[in-house]
Amino acid sequence: MKDMIVRLIGLPDILELQKNLEFKEKITFRRAIAPEKHLVSEWVMQEFGAYWKSEVEVAFSRQPVSCWIAQRGNQLLGFACYESTARNFFGPTGTLESERGKGIGKVLLIKALESLREMGYAYAIIGGVGPAEFYEKAVNAKVIEGSDVSVYERLLRKS
Repeated sequence: MKDMIVRLIGLPDILELQKNLEFKEKITFRRAIAPEKHLVSEWVMQEFGAYWKSEVEVAFSRQPVSCWIAQRGNQLLGFACYESTARNFFGPTGTLESERGKGIGKVLLIKALESLREMGYAYAIIGGVGPAEFYEKAVNAKVIEGSDVSVYERLLRKS
């Protein structure tokens, strides 16, 4: 999987999409806080696996927490982290399968990218991308040629 780069200046405006989701779907988007670490990391483990759980736990060690979440009532619907594996890296991110296609992932993506921009970055790296088309469409991200070998290259694997 290759990395992608995204320009953080001129990110798409998501206010209308966010308000729609908040009103019609009763979804709240916000930065996670420390007391929720165990709940968010357990949910990520269940839905996406141990590697992403580890990255989420690192996001919770940041101040402020570098993880955005989407929730409906007490139900977690999605998350998006940044600066977990490397500085200026976006990810991991995921949305509950039953909630995909509504725009939740796009709102979380842009919230996290806006956070990177607020830190002073002009560009961000999306590491080890799976759905490149999503990032191309959502934020005009571009594949970084030659990035097949990335920070994840020598990742320990459970045997």
